[in-house]
Amino acid sequence: MGNPLSIFDKYTARESLLIKLNTMHETSLPENEVEQLLHNARLRDELEPFFDESIALVDVTEMSTSEENHFLESMLSWEYAPVLPISQWFEPELSLPQPETLSNRDLSNMLWDTLQRLAEQNIYLQYTDHLSDRQLFCVLLRDILTATEKKLDITNNPIVWRLVDNESDPDTWLAYYATDEQRYLWQLEHGQTPPASKPLEYLRQMPRPV
Repeated sequence: MGNPLSIFDKYTARESLLIKLNTMHETSLPENEVEQLLHNARLRDELEPFFDESIALVDVTEMSTSEENHFLESMLSWEYAPVLPISQWFEPELSLPQPETLSNRDLSNMLWDTLQRLAEQNIYLQYTDHLSDRQLFCVLLRDILTATEKKLDITNNPIVWRLVDNESDPDTWLAYYATDEQRYLWQLEHGQTPPASKPLEYLRQMPRPV
């Protein structure tokens, strides 16, 4: 099956955060503008060592002071967040047994329990319906739980793994997930007949970001 994590598109927490903040349009004023301005100055001082071009992606002139402060607080949370294997985001550490030691029933139960626990940490998987439970369990054990990520204490900021990428793994994407229009456009672009469409064998109601 290869290494799924080498062929998917993963949206990092920081990119997702910046996109959300860049689209904020709240216009309500803070209750105490003086306190907000003082807090803003403290936040800017604390962020100065970390300043880079990513902060400039957000036009703070379009924000109220409280909104700008929320952005700066989020950036500080990013900078100070520990980088840990996903397994260590849990207490005790989340570990899985080797799949060959489990019956199909026990493996499926443990798979769904693990997916729910990941969702509680705002971690989600997409494009999994071409994989059996045992294959998906192996992906969790080998690739997801061992991956290192910044553990952010920020709500509504999910990490989403796509287990299929339309560029690095076009055959799987075209066979299982591409629409007729996407297949047609791919054929025009590449001058090749796409792989035959295949039905998804393992339809699941996966946990999704709220």
